[in-house]
Amino acid sequence: MDITITPKKLSGPITPPPSKSQAHRLIITACLGAGVSRISNLNFSQDIRATLSCMEQLGARWEQTDGNTIQVTGIGARKSKSDSRLPRFDCGESGSTLRFLIPIALAVAGGGVFTGRGRLMERPQQPYFDLFDEKGIFYEQRDGVLTVRGKLIPGDYALPGNVSSQFFTGLLCALPLLDGPSRIYPTTALESWDYIAMTMDALMGAGVVVTEPHGESGCFHVSPQAYSPIDRAVEADWSQAGFYYAANGLGNSVKILGMNAGSVQGDKIICPYYARLCGGGPVELDVSQCPDLVPPLALHAALRAGESTRLVGAARLRIKESDRLATVTSELRRLGADIEEGPDFLSIRGVAALTGGDTDSHNDHRIAMMLAMAATRTSGSVTIRDAGAVAKSYPDFWSDYARLGGVFTRTE
Repeated sequence: MDITITPKKLSGPITPPPSKSQAHRLIITACLGAGVSRISNLNFSQDIRATLSCMEQLGARWEQTDGNTIQVTGIGARKSKSDSRLPRFDCGESGSTLRFLIPIALAVAGGGVFTGRGRLMERPQQPYFDLFDEKGIFYEQRDGVLTVRGKLIPGDYALPGNVSSQFFTGLLCALPLLDGPSRIYPTTALESWDYIAMTMDALMGAGVVVTEPHGESGCFHVSPQAYSPIDRAVEADWSQAGFYYAANGLGNSVKILGMNAGSVQGDKIICPYYARLCGGGPVELDVSQCPDLVPPLALHAALRAGESTRLVGAARLRIKESDRLATVTSELRRLGADIEEGPDFLSIRGVAALTGGDTDSHNDHRIAMMLAMAATRTSGSVTIRDAGAVAKSYPDFWSDYARLGGVFTRTE
């Protein structure tokens, strides 16, 4: 689906959708628990449906009890029956689903066969493969299919902290299911620490306590524990709120509602970052702990007329749904932005206005939403190719955009 937007300011109240990151974690803890859990304020995006489907393959069951609430019957301490058939997991385009489920499948079912779409199966899994080589776990990746088979055993697990926090989350969820204590050692400084904090919050809500590292040489201590049922509501998503902050930075009048200022979501840093971009003078923002905010931050910076902005610590954006350093740069340039891409940074010189033109989401939900907000400050219409990519995380984005006054036409 392509969208052509007629430039028009947005105004009115909006509550961003529920946090996809938190929802993944709550679903997994509920499915690993014994008994019945309840999760409310759930957004059935493509990524969340992928996680629900994969947990069903491990024996969990769920039903939708009203529009945004599910009841989950967990698998508790049960393990899948031992036979030669491994469960198959279609992870869609969800990196969280894939990386969270790999060690969980080993702990629960002795492995699994993983598939996905888009760029998902190209995204690096080497931190797991290095561990599997050490632990004697079989793995094979061929023609877009990853097969893992073996037994996850208690012990020490070393992971680089600068690739993705998703590897830590996968192990933190899986290791409590084992019959002995384990430790996870970060071999480099941890980036995206707040995503790990979100994982630990979800674990604690299910009665699983992990001791976090203290000092540079610290490690996570994980002991055998049972997951308890949960009754949780998913918070509104600070990373999606970032696009509405960017819209306001471009002169729109969106009132952002329903946000938890005390959230463990690291992307709440959008508030002070937004304030800095609204001020004068050069700005440098470290995005190593909030990579999902780069598209809205780059857009806001692009219209700080005459002011310079650098977004640094952004190397991991190259392995997202698109190479986001490249796609943010190419698509904003198409609209007249003055932006340069470095190996791990963006350098932006603000302009007074953007032009219209043809753009491409690169099948990346966050690029599509960035371009939609950019269209509120262009001199001509903006066409976004593959604008339906927003369904990955925010299925109601275009209806919410229209409700705020956005004007567009669709071409299927």
